[in-house]
Amino acid sequence: MWFSTLRSILLISWLSAFLPAAAAEPMLVSNSLNACQEDSMFTASLFKVVYTPNNNTAFLNIVATSSVEGNVVFDVAISAYGYTIIQTTVDPCKVGLAGLCPMTAGKIPLKFNLPVGEAAASQIPGIAYTFPDLDATVRVFLNMTETGKSVACVEADISNGKTVDLIAVKWVLAIIAGLILCSSAIINGLGHSNAAAHIASGALSLFGFFQAQAMLGLTSIHLPPVAQSWTQDFQWSMGIINVDFMQDIFTWYQRATGGTPSTIFDSLTTVSVQVEKRALAALPDAAADLYRRSVAILPRAAVSLMKRANIMTGSGSYIVYGIQRVAFRAGIETTNLFMTGLTFFCLLVVFTIAAVAAFKGLCELAVKQKWMKPDTFLEFRNGWLTVLKGILFRLTLIGYPQMSILCLWEFTQVDSPAEVVLAVFFIVGMTITLGWAASKVVRIARRSVAMHRNPAYILFSDPQALNKWGFLYIQFRASAYYFIIPILGYTLVKSMFIAFSQGNSTAQAIGFLLIEAGALIAASVLRPWMDKSTNSFNIAICAINFINAIFLLIFSDVFNQPPLVNGVIGLILFILNAIFATVLLIMVLVSTALVFYRKNPDGRYQFMADDRASFMKSQSQLTGTTELDALAATARGDKAGYKPGLDLDEDNESISSADMRRRTNTSTLTVPNAAPPGAFRNTNSSNGRHSPSPVDPSVPLFPANGGPQRAPSPYGGSSAGRSVNSGSPPSYRAQNNASPWQRGAGYEH
Repeated sequence: MWFSTLRSILLISWLSAFLPAAAAEPMLVSNSLNACQEDSMFTASLFKVVYTPNNNTAFLNIVATSSVEGNVVFDVAISAYGYTIIQTTVDPCKVGLAGLCPMTAGKIPLKFNLPVGEAAASQIPGIAYTFPDLDATVRVFLNMTETGKSVACVEADISNGKTVDLIAVKWVLAIIAGLILCSSAIINGLGHSNAAAHIASGALSLFGFFQAQAMLGLTSIHLPPVAQSWTQDFQWSMGIINVDFMQDIFTWYQRATGGTPSTIFDSLTTVSVQVEKRALAALPDAAADLYRRSVAILPRAAVSLMKRANIMTGSGSYIVYGIQRVAFRAGIETTNLFMTGLTFFCLLVVFTIAAVAAFKGLCELAVKQKWMKPDTFLEFRNGWLTVLKGILFRLTLIGYPQMSILCLWEFTQVDSPAEVVLAVFFIVGMTITLGWAASKVVRIARRSVAMHRNPAYILFSDPQALNKWGFLYIQFRASAYYFIIPILGYTLVKSMFIAFSQGNSTAQAIGFLLIEAGALIAASVLRPWMDKSTNSFNIAICAINFINAIFLLIFSDVFNQPPLVNGVIGLILFILNAIFATVLLIMVLVSTALVFYRKNPDGRYQFMADDRASFMKSQSQLTGTTELDALAATARGDKAGYKPGLDLDEDNESISSADMRRRTNTSTLTVPNAAPPGAFRNTNSSNGRHSPSPVDPSVPLFPANGGPQRAPSPYGGSSAGRSVNSGSPPSYRAQNNASPWQRGAGYEH
């Protein structure tokens, strides 16, 4: 039922995304005109051209500045994916272009419809109107008729309105990721910890892959249009979501705190915006120098402002790239991007807290009204505050890539003093929190190794440690509990390259290649995840990330390859990642759906080699299972389940505490093989009657004679006197009725 509903949502979303695009009128559109020659005598601050083949008409809206006087000839070259498909010469006097025959110096506003002949229209292939994110370019050289000298060069990027950047795709991906994460929590609450661990691991890996795709788009490396649109589908995972009324609030907040908001969207009717898809190195040397010279003549204050705001060229149009490119495509002002990501992360945390608290209330109401069995979600109901803390830690881990990039980037933008303070607070707070949590896991594991020669014992047998810190290590095998530290370092270093290298795409490309190569080698050699299938799943993700890093290096033009190579590699990147993402989604969805259909979800997965299943006992199964456990719990003053209250440090109540270490220390304990004759006669009873006791001095929780002295019993009397009045041989329980806390740890042998 759940799987079929999700499948229906997927189908409807994809149809709603593609059917309107398929029914739209075919057209070719260009929204910016870029200079491609030094000392170009013709530039345009506004350039909008729309060609519709149904009526063979092109609508032009241009505001140009010309220094050319006289008759000119247009040398036109049209290329697609770097390959020149049409090259022709156009005489504006022969085709009747008003205002261009002859050309005059000054500002030329042009707004008219231009008929396109059948011969010219027939040269455009039909696929140009249907293939999404068309990578086509029209380059025009203006040559003087008398001398043949080129006096200007302009270039326009062409699109057809079709794209893979679809709202429906973003919603579907977000819903799937959320449902899978919620499914793992529900399954864990029902007591199927092994299945829940596998589902949670798959969901986190899938979400990490989504964020890695988004990071590709955040780099300043020039990307082909299809790669830009593909990575834009995943920017929601970085909190980059456009909500109109929230943008107004962020703009007001920035002004109120001393910042100057950008107004690029308010000027789109008068100024064009160039979405960079080629590096300056890919353009002719003269065109690259044009931008550098325009920067050099600006005042120092203007250059400083330009480093954090949108870049304006000498012709009056804007250039956006990297993080600014992502913000522009999302419809967000560049100066609002940091607050957008920060706000959505905070909203996620707030809504999660509210959802967990509401679920706790519903569970208690259902039990009180007898709609649900009393033992359903018992562990969650008894220790929901501890579970909530674990969930918040997990949200911090999920949001760390997003917040680290945006906070570090804010340091380079300085949108306002208040926003810089927020960036410092969040990046420092989240880094310290996750670092402290990782160190806590390392200390617990080392303590477990020292006490039990096995890191899995305390990590998985203590429900407090598992619910609070398990998000950091449960997806790894027990001996690789430390691997969360390299992952945090990998995320932080990658974020630094994205945030601090926006002005140097080559450095970003090389840094990404080295980082992803190191991640792939570490994952392949160490194989730290919990089992073979999980290792294969994550190593495949690392391999795709490494291949994408190679593609980024190619896009940075360090090899000086022809533009055709970049066009082909862009298509390969899109196809490869789309297929891989689809496979990952299907795998995670199928594995999650099968868990809901099985009576014993844990039976679908093999028990891990670290024997964690023998330690991961339900709290409800551990409390009062034997007379000895019940007596020990009563003597310690423990209650069933978790202790109430919001603990600030789990050392006060965890199995890893000094108290539990004293009680589980077996180095000073002796377990006799057989009871000596007469040991079970009542030697201390005043009335001579036999009074058996459930307390067995041979059990490790209660030191035998000669071991450390126990604290006085709360019931009064001598504990030694009671210990010799056992009604059963001391070795019986040690051999046949081991405590569940000790089962699987070697105590029953």
